[in-house]
Amino acid sequence: MTTTITNFVHGEPVPVDPTHTYPLVSNVDGRTTAVVHEASVDTVDAAVRAARAALKGPWGKMSVPERAELLHEVARGINARFDEFVAAELADTGQPLHVIEHVFVPRGAANFDIFADIAKNVPTEAFEMTAKRGPVLNYAIRRPKGVIGVICPWNAPFLLMTWKVGPALASGNTVVVKPSEQTPRTTRLLADVMRDAGVPDGVFNVVHGFGPGSAGEFLTTNPGVDAITFTGETSTGEAIMRVAAKGVRDVSFELGGKNSGVVFADCDLDAAVEGIFRAAFLNTGQVCLGTEKVYVERPIFEAFRDKLVQRVEAVRYGRPDDEATTYGPLINLEHRDKVLGYYQRAVDEGATVVTGGGVPEVPDELKGGAWVQPTIWTGAPEDAAILHEEIFGPCCHLEPFDDEDAVLAKVNDTPYGLSSTVWTQNLSRAHRVAAAIDVGVVYVNSWFLRDLRTAFGGAKQSGIGREGGVHSFEFYTETKNICVQL
Repeated sequence: MTTTITNFVHGEPVPVDPTHTYPLVSNVDGRTTAVVHEASVDTVDAAVRAARAALKGPWGKMSVPERAELLHEVARGINARFDEFVAAELADTGQPLHVIEHVFVPRGAANFDIFADIAKNVPTEAFEMTAKRGPVLNYAIRRPKGVIGVICPWNAPFLLMTWKVGPALASGNTVVVKPSEQTPRTTRLLADVMRDAGVPDGVFNVVHGFGPGSAGEFLTTNPGVDAITFTGETSTGEAIMRVAAKGVRDVSFELGGKNSGVVFADCDLDAAVEGIFRAAFLNTGQVCLGTEKVYVERPIFEAFRDKLVQRVEAVRYGRPDDEATTYGPLINLEHRDKVLGYYQRAVDEGATVVTGGGVPEVPDELKGGAWVQPTIWTGAPEDAAILHEEIFGPCCHLEPFDDEDAVLAKVNDTPYGLSSTVWTQNLSRAHRVAAAIDVGVVYVNSWFLRDLRTAFGGAKQSGIGREGGVHSFEFYTETKNICVQL
């Protein structure tokens, strides 16, 4: 029996209108696995009105510790239904079991626990001054921003959705969440956990659909939405900014990237190979922090290349619930065509394919899936598209370098500025190079290592604002100054 995935408004699933549904197709084998109810403009408006009403109800009257305890209960609810969340994320993303079990779902629960605790400890400010009539005290308090429109990507759907919803709710806001049309399951499952945990009706609402002419447009243009947070392509972020300008509404964006890795000759070679392998190929390369350009100091270039090729060629394709599987498909056939287009373009523009470059051999039952080979290139000319455009697939270009200043110029020669990774055992060089790279996050001798209290976000065209720790609360709250003449 095919699963039906409904919208969720004011604590209840919305009855399915059979004329407004779309099929959910598995990226593993091409089968239709579910039918999703696409939200109409009326459904989105009802969700926004429910969220606004909840601000004035019990949720709006709760203290910070009371809200925090509810969010801890949500985290407990996620962990109690851990296997269901894993199964839902497996079905939507097709990624290997170990990634879902050890990264995506645990982080989803952690996002509620950590931001619930941070909410109780976010500082404000206080100042004393003297006026003609005597002492004056100024102090600040935080108040929720209101109804937050949360628009989520498909590449790590549960982790990235809760990364926004956790601090938004901890701040006292209410939310209307539009998950990606490709990956709706875990967001809808979370709605049930919210209800069972005792989160008041209307605080957490879910609407399904696409972007233009669908739920995404209906949500971002709704005047009842006070702020919008979005993770996805830069072009979509630009479109959201244009509609958010009406009403002068705040936005928080994590957008595209063309990230580089720099590997110096004094690195721990095996650790660097494993780190770059993860940075380029984890989640089939569908990671905003993914490293698509790798610069390797010349004395170790060949050794690094050979070890990385050996690591890539050892991946195992298969169904995501098979523990032997180490590598999954892309999100859908359309994205596969885009990635394969870059694979062909790389060759046409003069790059050398070191390994991969096409579609792998998989069992017959998986041939309908969106499979591509992890791919490594060398020798691309400086103006090649693969060195400047975000591919968002399992690939990287390796290039030797001789001079630190020259390689930094190449790393910074991009309109994006999300992240970078640097591998060296020279402490002075590590600090110097990290400071010189124009990005929001630099990993040294590591990659995708997150302390959720720290700032995360991009420079240049990679985003606006920062998430994580107190930085999330800067977006999800309004700071009010109270000036008291004593």
